[in-house]
Amino acid sequence: MVTAELAVAIPSVVLVLGFCLVAVNAAVDQIRCVDAARVAARAAARGDDAARVTALAAESAPAGARVQVFGVGGGVRVVVSARTGGWGVLPGWELSASAVTPVESPS
Repeated sequence: MVTAELAVAIPSVVLVLGFCLVAVNAAVDQIRCVDAARVAARAAARGDDAARVTALAAESAPAGARVQVFGVGGGVRVVVSARTGGWGVLPGWELSASAVTPVESPS
């Protein structure tokens, strides 16, 4: 009796733990995307060149993240997006974060 119950329970527990690991990994990657967007937006607002802005974002972002820098009115918008999850049968999805900062005037 106990053997049959364990045969059903153990795979279920392993699957739930797998989903929890994917969720924690996604949360960490989302925080890294937010941090990367903020750092890059501040650098762009200071007047750093596009290559430097992208390099700063890539340092903070998850591996394989994409960085886009846009000029918006009197400010700069940086969008960092990355794909996370997708381990075996577990789902994966796209994460994205953006930051908008006004351009600093030279003093």
